Amino acid sequence: MLDSAARIEGRDVGDPPGAPEADAPRAVLDVARSVTGRPWRERLDARTSFVATAIAQAHGLPDALARVLAGRGVALEEAPGYLAPKLRDLMPDPSTLVDMDAAVARLARAVERRERVAIFGDYDVDGACAAALVARFLGALGLATEIHIPDRITEGYGPNVGAIRALAEAGASLLVTVDCGTASHEPFAEAARLGMDVVVLDHHQAPEALPAVAALVNPNRQDDLSGLGHLCAAGVVFLALVALARRLRGEPSLAGRLPDLMGELDLVALATIADVVPLVGLNRAFVRQGLAVMRGRGRPGLAALLDAAGLTAAPEAWHLGYLVGPRINAGGRVGDASLGARLLGTTDPLEAARMAEALDRNNRERQVIEAAALEEAVSQAERSLGAAPDAPVLVVAGADWHPGIVGLVAARLKERFRRPAFAFGAPSPEGLATGSGRSVPGADIGRAVRAAVEAGLAAKGGGHAMAAGATVAVDGLARFGAFVAERLADPVAAAMAQDALAIDARLTAGGATPDLLASLERAGPFGAGCPEPVFAFAAHRVTRALVVGSGHVKVTLSAGDGRTIDAIAFRCAEEPLGRALLEAQGRPLHVAGSLTRNAWGGRTRIEARVVDAAVPASG
Repeated sequence: MLDSAARIEGRDVGDPPGAPEADAPRAVLDVARSVTGRPWRERLDARTSFVATAIAQAHGLPDALARVLAGRGVALEEAPGYLAPKLRDLMPDPSTLVDMDAAVARLARAVERRERVAIFGDYDVDGACAAALVARFLGALGLATEIHIPDRITEGYGPNVGAIRALAEAGASLLVTVDCGTASHEPFAEAARLGMDVVVLDHHQAPEALPAVAALVNPNRQDDLSGLGHLCAAGVVFLALVALARRLRGEPSLAGRLPDLMGELDLVALATIADVVPLVGLNRAFVRQGLAVMRGRGRPGLAALLDAAGLTAAPEAWHLGYLVGPRINAGGRVGDASLGARLLGTTDPLEAARMAEALDRNNRERQVIEAAALEEAVSQAERSLGAAPDAPVLVVAGADWHPGIVGLVAARLKERFRRPAFAFGAPSPEGLATGSGRSVPGADIGRAVRAAVEAGLAAKGGGHAMAAGATVAVDGLARFGAFVAERLADPVAAAMAQDALAIDARLTAGGATPDLLASLERAGPFGAGCPEPVFAFAAHRVTRALVVGSGHVKVTLSAGDGRTIDAIAFRCAEEPLGRALLEAQGRPLHVAGSLTRNAWGGRTRIEARVVDAAVPASG
C-alpha cells in the first residue's frame, strides 16, 4: 500500500510560526546509485511534506494526491483551481503580446479582401498543428490558403527565398509563418520586394534584431513582457485566432461562419505535448481541454492516426508524445514534409486513413534508420567519454546519417548519458552539416547555439532552452563543440550534481489500484514542467522478464504478499536498465516507475512504466 505522507505538526501553510525549515530530500531505499547511475531521493522535503499534509486536510484530498500536488509546486490555496483548470480563467488578453494587434489587423484585412494566404510552417508536430489551425480558420471564412512545409533536405529549416518566390507566383499576397520566421531577414526582404506582406507567429528564442515584417508575434522576443514564453507555436496561433475572431465577430457577412475555436484545442494539445513545452498555467488547460476534444474523435486525421497507432483506449497525454507525435513527425523526417499538416486539416475520412497509413509506413522506416544511426552514435559518444568522462556536451556526426533523424539521435544520447548532445547528419555538397541538439534542464542550448552563430562558428542555428538546431562546416564541428561545451560547462555541472530520480512515494503491487490512478490523474496532465508521479516498488521479485516489440523489456513484479503488477521499460533492452531487469528474473529488485492503465479484452489493468531499478543492498 502507499506509504503515509510525512506528518509534520503545524497550524497552517504560508510561513506560519513553527513551520518546519526546508531540508534536503532523503534517500529512498538507500539507493545511492541505481542501474542508470542515479541516486533516488524523495521529491518532498520537510517543507513540501508539510504543504502536502495541509492540502490533504484543508481540501479533503487523498494523501497521495496531496503529495503529488505539493511536489509540483501547488500551494494550499491553489489546489482546487489546479485540479479543475478552466480555460476561460487562464486565457490572457491576446493583445498583451507585442504586435498581436498588428497581426490581427493584417489578417482581418486579408479576410475582408479575400486574399490568397500562404502558410509556411516548420516540419515538426507543432508546425503542422499550427499550420492546420490557420488554414482551417481562414478556409472556413472562404479564403484560399496554401500550406508549405519545407523539405528538410532540399530546403532546410525555416522560410527560404525559393519557396517565397513560388508562393508569390501562385498568387499569395500574405505570408503567415508559424513555428518559424523570427530570424528570417533575407527571405522576408524578398517577400517585401515581391509585394507580399508577412505575419510571423512563432515561439522560438529571438535575436535582438528582428526582420522587417507587418507583424512578428513571439512571446520570446526580447521586448515582449506578456509572460507567455512557455507557449508552443500552436498556442500562440490559437491566441491570434481568438483575437481575430473577436475582431471579425461583428461582420454581418461572416455571421455563423466563424469556426468554433474550442473544437480546435485537440491540435493545440497535441502540439503542446509534442513540443515538450512546460505543462503549466495556460498550457495545462490547453491539454486538459484538448484531450477531451480528441476523445470525441471528431477530427478525421487524428482519428486515423490513433487507429494507425493501434490505440483503442481514450488518448492520454503520453500517447500524444509517444504514439501520435512521432507519426506526424515521420513525414518531415523521411517522407513528405507537408503530409502531417494536410492530414490534420482534412475532413475526408478516407483521405485521412490513406495519409495516416503513409505516415505509419514513414514512421517504421524512420525507426530502422534511427536504430542504425544510434548504434554508431552511442559508440562515438562512449569513445568521447572514455577520453573525457566529464565532458559537458556530446557532439557526434555521421557521414551518411539521414538529416531527419539527427534530432532523435541527440535525444537518445541525452537520455542515455544525461548531458546535452548534438548529432549532425550527412554534409551538403558545400561541406555543411546540419544537426540537432537536445539539452537537460538548466542548460540553455538555444542560447549557446545563437552565441555560436554570432561568433562565426555556425552558419545558422537557433532554438530554445531544451532543443536547438545548427548548421556547421564539417571541418568546424570540433570548434563548435568546444565553444558550446565552454558555454554550458557550469550549468551542465550543476544539473549533473542534482541528477537524482525524484520519488513521490513507495508503493506495492497490491496498492497500484484503479482508484489510486484515478486520483493521481486529477493532478495531470503530466509532461514537461509537471512530471508524472514516480513510485518506488521495494524489493519486488521479478517473476517474468522478456524483450517485446522494438527493444522494450516487459516484466512481472511480485510483492511479498504475492500480489503482482505487470511493468514495461521502453527502448532499453540493450541498455543498463533493460539488462538489469532481464538479469533479475527470479530475484528481488527495487523498481521505480509511473502508473498507467492497460485496457485489453474488456478488462482494465494497472501497469507500471519502469524508469529505473536498483539492486537491494541485501541482494
